[in-house]
Amino acid sequence: MGHAINPARFDLTTLRLFVAAVEAGSLTLGAEHMAISLPAASKRLAELESHIGSVLLVRNKKGVTPTAPGLTFLRYAISIVAGIEQLSVAMVDYHRGAGGHLRLWANTSAFTGFLPNLLARYSAAYPSVMLDLEDALSEEVVRAVARGNAELGIIGNNTPIGELQALPCDSDALMLVLPAAHPLASRDVVPIDEVLRHDIVGLNRATSLMRQVAAAADAKGLQLKIRVQVRGFDEVCRMITAGLGIGILPTAGAEPHVKSMGLVLRRLSGMPTRRQLLLVMRDEPSLSAPASALVRMIREREQKLSAGRAFTETAPTLTGPVIPLFL
Repeated sequence: MGHAINPARFDLTTLRLFVAAVEAGSLTLGAEHMAISLPAASKRLAELESHIGSVLLVRNKKGVTPTAPGLTFLRYAISIVAGIEQLSVAMVDYHRGAGGHLRLWANTSAFTGFLPNLLARYSAAYPSVMLDLEDALSEEVVRAVARGNAELGIIGNNTPIGELQALPCDSDALMLVLPAAHPLASRDVVPIDEVLRHDIVGLNRATSLMRQVAAAADAKGLQLKIRVQVRGFDEVCRMITAGLGIGILPTAGAEPHVKSMGLVLRRLSGMPTRRQLLLVMRDEPSLSAPASALVRMIREREQKLSAGRAFTETAPTLTGPVIPLFL
C-alpha cells in the first residue's frame, strides 16, 4: 500500500515558506522572508517531508536545493499560493466596489517607454478597474508572476522565464547617450568597441538592459567599465550630463531628457541594438477579466506595429523626380 497523504494537513504558511526557501536557495533567507525563526522553519519543513514521505530539499553549507520530488511539489505550491493571492485580491475588490484589479509588474524600460500611454488607453476603456503597478527588475517580475504577486509582467527578452508564457509587447532601439561636446558625438554611428573604452553610466548590473550591454562587451573580449550605477533612466542622463561617463539606453527612455540636458543620441554598431520586451503570465486561459483585457490590447497593438514594420520593409524606394500630386 502506498504512502497516505492527507491534503487537509497542508497549510499555506508552510507552502509559502517552501517556495521562499527554494527561490532564495536558503532556508535562513526563506524564514526571514516569512518572518519566522529558523528553528520554526526547519520544524515546518521536516514535518512537511515526513507527511509527504519524500525528501524535498537537500541541505548543505551553500543553502538548499530541491530534489526531484521537491521540484514537483514546488510547481504545485506556487500554483496554490498564486491562487490564494488572486482570491484575496478579488475579495478586497468586491468590498471596495471595484470592477476588477489589474496587478502588473514591469521593468524600467516599459515604464519609461510604451506602458504609460497603453495604460491610459486601458483606463479609459475600463475606468472601474484598479491598477496595481510595480517597477522592478525583470528577474523580480518573473518571480512575482510565478508566485502570483502579479498576474502579468513585462520583462526584457534576455530574462529566463521558466514555465511562464510570453508574447512580444514592444521593441525599441538601443542608442548611445552622451554630452553634445563629447568627442564621439561628432559621429553618426559609433562602434561598440570605441564606446567600451569610456566610463559607462548605467543601471544596476542585474537589469536586463545592462546584461545585454555586458554580453556585447564579452563578445568583443572587452571589459565593461561601469563608473556609476543608478536606478532610473533620468538619473543615468543626469550623471552623463555631469560628465561622469556615457551610457546606452533605449530610445524611448533617453529621448525625453536629451534636449533639456544638452545630450545627443548616436546609433551603435557592432552589437545587437534591437531590444524586445515580453509580456509574461502563468496561464492565459486562467487570467482574470482585467488581465485578459490588457493582453488583448497589447496583442492588437503589437499586430498593428508588426504590420507597419512589414510595410516599411517591403515598401519600394522611390527614385527620380518627385511629381506633385496637386498642381
